[in-house]
Amino acid sequence: MAKATFVLDGETLAQIRRQAERKRKPQSWVVREAIAEYAAREDRLSLDEQRRLLDVLEWARTLPVTGTEGDEAREVQAVRDSRRAAGQRRADR
Repeated sequence: MAKATFVLDGETLAQIRRQAERKRKPQSWVVREAIAEYAAREDRLSLDEQRRLLDVLEWARTLPVTGTEGDEAREVQAVRDSRRAAGQRRADR
């Protein structure tokens, strides 16, 4: 682990100390947990991003279908053949 120095306001430091005392953990543990929770939350899409992606999906649903059932069947069969061949190559090792 590495040491780091940060400047915190008094209220933030008091909150860290209260949580550390309440949980009976070191203050560094409280800070690491808080950063991990923040990072996990920030990795999720915001409501605006979710709405934008849903709008794109809704738009894509309105596009005309250009292939036929035969095209779909051939594509599915090609994927299955490819997977089967890959499995056979692994078994040959």
